[in-house]
Amino acid sequence: MIPELLLLLPAALFGAIVGSFLNVVILRLPNPEQSIVFPASHCPICSAPLHWYENIPILSYIFLRGKCGHCKTSISLQYPLVEILMMLLATAVVYTFKISYETIGYFVFSAALLVIIFIDIRHQIIPDVISLPGIVLGFIFSFINSTVTWQSSLIGILAGGGVLYAIALFYMMIRKIEGMGGGDIKLLAMIGAWLGYQSLPFVILASSLSGAVIGIILLRCQKKGSDTRIAFGPFLSGAALIYTFCSKEILYFFNLYLTGQWP
Repeated sequence: MIPELLLLLPAALFGAIVGSFLNVVILRLPNPEQSIVFPASHCPICSAPLHWYENIPILSYIFLRGKCGHCKTSISLQYPLVEILMMLLATAVVYTFKISYETIGYFVFSAALLVIIFIDIRHQIIPDVISLPGIVLGFIFSFINSTVTWQSSLIGILAGGGVLYAIALFYMMIRKIEGMGGGDIKLLAMIGAWLGYQSLPFVILASSLSGAVIGIILLRCQKKGSDTRIAFGPFLSGAALIYTFCSKEILYFFNLYLTGQWP
């Protein structure tokens, strides 16, 4: 137990470093004209290259007091937030899956979902370059994944994409407008590939309930009525992350609800 706990600190540090890179991905990936590799990290306002001490995850934001060291423009709170969240996710992955293939796989899965959350919030798109390879990678990973079989992964892909497609089609037939984008459909198929079809009832229910609550709040605050657009990807991704780390407890209470019997 002690050696495993000692891995949490390196995991947290590695997660923060990866989170710093994810900020670059979130910023540049939606723009097809930009590369996530080149040029090196720089201020998006004045384009000044960042020194190494300006690029330390979390700490640089604190030392710089949330402002660019060159043009003094305020730095978005997103940067330390993504780094902190990836640090927590990396720690949770190592704590949950210990030293295993699953740790590597679900670290990648968690990072992908975190990128999707922030891109969808900012641009209301879910890049195919993440979701489509994510579906394939999730299915391939199921052959060495001790928590999800390849059969469960395959059914998860078909059911995940099929359920949201059916809902989107039904909404289109009733309202004559698009209520759910194709990105959400592919995202749920990706979630099904990584977590199996057993995860879908919880992911759909939890994301729908949380999305409805936030949607009602935004409707009242923005007063735009039906014109208010709400990104659904963050709710699907958030529910998937909860299931990733709490699947045993969720399935336990789900079976308890179905049977109506305490053990």
